[in-house]
Amino acid sequence: MLCYLTAGESHGPCLVALVVGLPASLPIDETFVNAMLVRRQGGYGRSKRMDIESDRAEVLSGVIKGKTTGAPVALMIRNKAANLDGLPAVEVPRPGHADLAGALKLGLKDSRSVLERSSARETAARVAAGALAKQLLMRFGISVVGHVVAIGGVEAKRCDLEEEELVKARGKSEVYCWDAEAGKRMLKEIDSAREAGDTVGGVFEVLAFGVPAGLGSFAQWESRLDGRLAQALMAVQAVKGVEIGMGFGAAGMRGSAVHDEIGYEGGERWVRSGGYTRKSNNAGGIEGGVSNGEPIRVRGAMKPIPTLRRPLASARLDNKESTEASYERSDVCAVPAASVVGEAVVAFELARAFMEKFGGDSVEETGRNFEGYVEGLGRF
Repeated sequence: MLCYLTAGESHGPCLVALVVGLPASLPIDETFVNAMLVRRQGGYGRSKRMDIESDRAEVLSGVIKGKTTGAPVALMIRNKAANLDGLPAVEVPRPGHADLAGALKLGLKDSRSVLERSSARETAARVAAGALAKQLLMRFGISVVGHVVAIGGVEAKRCDLEEEELVKARGKSEVYCWDAEAGKRMLKEIDSAREAGDTVGGVFEVLAFGVPAGLGSFAQWESRLDGRLAQALMAVQAVKGVEIGMGFGAAGMRGSAVHDEIGYEGGERWVRSGGYTRKSNNAGGIEGGVSNGEPIRVRGAMKPIPTLRRPLASARLDNKESTEASYERSDVCAVPAASVVGEAVVAFELARAFMEKFGGDSVEETGRNFEGYVEGLGRF
């Protein structure tokens, strides 16, 4: 089974991602991995730490002469701000962080070890793992693209662009938003929060193109693709809500306005959906826990970063006295970065579902299985 683990602390020597289950002979482009890491560090509203770090993934195992061996792949990202032993104790928990809950769980009077591991810095390792998954999916014509759709109260128009156009438009924006006009207003929203010593959250969207019908399962709750994608996104730091397709908007509408009518055209263009077409994609490419051949559309809602330059009230862990929360260097807005993390974790979950269905010890064997399945869809 394709899976991964991460290890490391925010200010420790390094972060590590261990990816297990990639088929052998998959070409790995390290520059692709590092480009995703650079994109994660970017985006308007990030903290000064992004000026310190220059994330690069080093392959430690599982890749020889640029191709996977079938063994676990270990990736390491060194921290330049590796001063963990010299950092002060965190005796005043910050509202909105894991500080207090983690201290209560472990019986600690110092939350340093909690915040070092719960920090969003850990997502660099997840992006590296997701970059490997993206390369696996790309080999089979599946692409995954994340972008920002809202920051604060500023929302972009609905995106109906194809992959190439979306990537191009996103690349022109400091907030990774395809809608240029909305992007300008998002910049002002971030500046306003910064001037107030505050922070701002938002919403990012991940689109997956070329996903064939049949990933996931309707038979068991834990195998449903929508549930798995929701869990992957909800596990990203600061994400507090997930939508698939129309999401919460569907709850206030009638069924006739929500469900996607089915047609049939056949032909090569529609082969991955068995020749069936949809007049809309309100389901977000997933019905009954199974991909239906339409583009997959998922959104994550990110709360404002809880570390504030104007601290909120808190209580000490030692003597319980009321005081102001601790301050650690932090972003004003990290929604653009979260869109990259969301892209990575969605890609990994799709790759996991892909390998469950098509299997194979080598990428060539996986390819034969996949091609046979797509041919069967064409004959359906």
